[in-house]
Amino acid sequence: MGKYIEHNHNHDGIDRRGFLKCMAWAGTGVIWFMHSGVLKSAGLSQIIDKTTGKIRSNINIAKGDFTFVQISDSHIGFNKDANPDVVGTLQAAISKINALPYSPSFVIHTGDLSHLSKPSEFDTLDQVLKSVKTDKIFFVPGEHDFLSDNGEQYLKRYGKGTKGSGWYSFDNKGTHFVGLVNVVNLKAGGLGILGAEQLEWLEDDLKGQSSSTPIVVFAHIPLWSVYPQWGWGTDDSAQALSYLKRFGSVTVLNGHIHQNIQKIEGNITFHTVMSTAFPQPIPGTAPAPGPMKVPAERLRTLLGLSSINYMEHMHTLAIIDTPLISSSMDSMNEEKSEKADTKPSGKNTVVIENFSFNPKELVVSAGSVVTWINNDDSPHFVLSTDKFFSSTAMDTNDKFTFKFSTPGNYKYFCKIHPMMTGTIIVK
Repeated sequence: MGKYIEHNHNHDGIDRRGFLKCMAWAGTGVIWFMHSGVLKSAGLSQIIDKTTGKIRSNINIAKGDFTFVQISDSHIGFNKDANPDVVGTLQAAISKINALPYSPSFVIHTGDLSHLSKPSEFDTLDQVLKSVKTDKIFFVPGEHDFLSDNGEQYLKRYGKGTKGSGWYSFDNKGTHFVGLVNVVNLKAGGLGILGAEQLEWLEDDLKGQSSSTPIVVFAHIPLWSVYPQWGWGTDDSAQALSYLKRFGSVTVLNGHIHQNIQKIEGNITFHTVMSTAFPQPIPGTAPAPGPMKVPAERLRTLLGLSSINYMEHMHTLAIIDTPLISSSMDSMNEEKSEKADTKPSGKNTVVIENFSFNPKELVVSAGSVVTWINNDDSPHFVLSTDKFFSSTAMDTNDKFTFKFSTPGNYKYFCKIHPMMTGTIIVK
């Protein structure tokens, strides 16, 4: 790996330019092949040679009825150590798409297009995506796309013709696609949520489909409980999935968790993909989720080939996941796990770190001003459960202050990561 280290400014074995070269290997997209109702997939990094930029000579890709590519979690605007050039790594993923022997029918982006939902971030994304060789790009929002304006910018740009907060469906050559939104109106301590209106629409949308129709559902937050402790799941997904039980083949595509995890439950195959921006820890192997800085030589242990094969008589999809390098994943989380909790730096201060409020319960006197400081590499958004007080999106090192004049118990949570909760007790 030494030839990639050109300016070792941080003495960590890799510089910005070298990191980008290594990240260009990342399997930050999945190409899906539909043939006679059978859905198969392959990771882009496994079929594109990193040296030549062409399809590997030992890979045989038969063109199906149509193909599409899934990418996710671009986080345009992020610039921390985990990846100082998210635009560059998104462009690397696009280069892999454009290197395919035939252009995909369309691309699906499963959310967190932006990092702070700023107009400039969406502008940058739009410019980069213009280079994708495809006829159409479909989107669903992530929670980061609804931060500053409750999704107004997102819906204006990407939500034309959709319902509610951006859900919709479409058909392509006999396959029915459904884009769902589960990042709006998140509740304290809860998971993603679809909501009654969207669920009613989904039930009605599926009624007209034959049980033999292949169904592909895509949303940002997983529709199964990957790791509820980190908010990786959807509260009311069981109802949505109940509408899909009568179909012979159902595939659910998600992002949000920045890694490949697959599950088969009855007739439904669940599949999450890696981010084009940065990895996150494996569930439970670190104090909290969030951007994870990975040395270049370990990046390849994050990559893998996911092959999906239709089992005709079982009406399910069988998945095999093969990592490029077999190694212990614990070492990949060392840096994040060693990060100690920061004690409050002053009176009436709440420090946000490792996706938690410290202290979780703060007692102050009436008339006091409380300050929240974000020490995470991920943005947070303080909101009281009764909407009595609210911050804006707080990026790293940002602060939010609020004066509490009236005695009482004020419960609050992070609007972006609702598993984060806290209480201010005013005496």
